Amino acid sequence: METSTNPNEEVVTLDTPITRGETKIEQLTLRKPMSGELRGVTLADLAQMDVLALRKVLPRITSPALTEIEIGRMDPADLLQCGVAVGSFLLKKSDREAIRGA
Repeated sequence: METSTNPNEEVVTLDTPITRGETKIEQLTLRKPMSGELRGVTLADLAQMDVLALRKVLPRITSPALTEIEIGRMDPADLLQCGVAVGSFLLKKSDREAIRGA
């Protein structure tokens, strides 16, 4: 996972690129979700990196936007990286900055 200059974004380089037609997606930019984008999932499920919760939230916050099906086909290591990024967005700003500085 790469650190973006925007504190509300994380860039994830995929171990296994996602194929969409003839295009290969090798990097994803995840942005911090707003409360409405968390509808249908619990914060506890996201904090635990629950696969079903991630499959609901990631299509709403990834660029390029992924479908639930594409997320379901992701390499588990890549899904874990995305889950770590989403989990970090749940932290207070000061805690995120402390982790980034470590």
